[in-house]
Amino acid sequence: MTASTVGASVQAFDRARFARVCWSIYAILAASYILVFFHRIAPAVVSADLMRAFGTTGAALGSLAAVYYYLYTAMQIPAGVLADTLGARVSVTLGNIVSGIGSILFGLAATFWEASVGRALVGLGVSVVFVGLMKSNTLWFRDRDYGFISGLTLVLGNVGAILAAGPLAGVLTIWSWRTVFVALGVMALMLAVLSWLGVRNSPEEAGFPSVREMEGQTRHAGRQQHWWHDLLGVLATRRTWPGFWVNLGMPGSLLAFLGLWAIPFLRDVHGLERSAASVYTSIALAGFAVGALFSGWFSDRLGRRKPLLMAGVLLYGLAWLGLVYTEWSPGVMGMAWFALMGFSGGSFVLTYAGAKEVVSPALSGMAIALVNTGVFLGAAMIQPLFGWIMDLTWSGALANGVRVYGATDYRAGFFLMLGCVALAIGASTFFHETRCRNITLGK
Repeated sequence: MTASTVGASVQAFDRARFARVCWSIYAILAASYILVFFHRIAPAVVSADLMRAFGTTGAALGSLAAVYYYLYTAMQIPAGVLADTLGARVSVTLGNIVSGIGSILFGLAATFWEASVGRALVGLGVSVVFVGLMKSNTLWFRDRDYGFISGLTLVLGNVGAILAAGPLAGVLTIWSWRTVFVALGVMALMLAVLSWLGVRNSPEEAGFPSVREMEGQTRHAGRQQHWWHDLLGVLATRRTWPGFWVNLGMPGSLLAFLGLWAIPFLRDVHGLERSAASVYTSIALAGFAVGALFSGWFSDRLGRRKPLLMAGVLLYGLAWLGLVYTEWSPGVMGMAWFALMGFSGGSFVLTYAGAKEVVSPALSGMAIALVNTGVFLGAAMIQPLFGWIMDLTWSGALANGVRVYGATDYRAGFFLMLGCVALAIGASTFFHETRCRNITLGK
């Protein structure tokens, strides 16, 4: 396509229509992502119900919650391949179908095994949504806005996480946990229909020029070889790996804690009821959302990624030190530590921008999937390991058939979290500064 042809096509398209199509696609994919986060956090609120329904130990409960993360983690690289080959429309539609079926099965499960299968299907289905959404964002939004739109995406995802904390605790006073998960499954199937009908993989598929062409530049080159060779190239790019390890250590440990063990900790050690304890996780998740939005927006304006990421990791470590070693009680101080933990953890969103900026744009889905794998590999390992560590020192105390752990048990588990913090701090020092541009394009 010649420069004059590009100019003519750019002048001809309807910018108002482009904005409507762009944001409607984003809204459908973001709604699917809200369900992803809801499923991620909900086990913390229904942990006692699950222990009672299936008679589980702490380690078994951790494994039930973490099976979501096992499948999610295993699917991240395939999700990146799907995003770069088939596109968001197909991958997210299929993902919503599978997760919807899994959620309904989880809600109807009569045995622990059936619940595990349902939870696994949920993890399998939702595993492709985030990478598909982030790949879509690389094609429908400008590079200089990618940090902000990534932060906004995390904000919307955390709406699901917040709904899975305090609001879910309130809903459980009216409906059973089984009814909630069946309803979530029906919602996912409805979103599958919307994804197929309303999502397009790129502006060109919807009859528009590419975003780069709208700015007077040539469009990005497509993939030039088989996806397997592209994947090997992404894996061999050393600059993508620091983001993986940061994500394993920081958001991995944060989601493992908030997604399962935070509410039992506040209940067992500080005597809070479920609804009161869920306020703390809601505050942390709200801070997580705000931190992601702020980090992405400020990084775009500053033109730097690494300083903000390192600052976030250090603040995350400070929050854990305060939670573990300071004398605090439920109230303002406890909420402040949870808020700081969530806000600082939100800086991990910069790893996605960093990943897409060190590889060819056509391979951005695979690169984002690689660093995203760290988040869920971390959560998948940490949730059951934290429970196993506490089972080692458990006194044998039970309350209504649910294991009650003491402060000493949780402190032992918290040493695992501090080790994760150390990993994230070390990895952040190797994070490559891109100055908010794709360094493979030579400009």
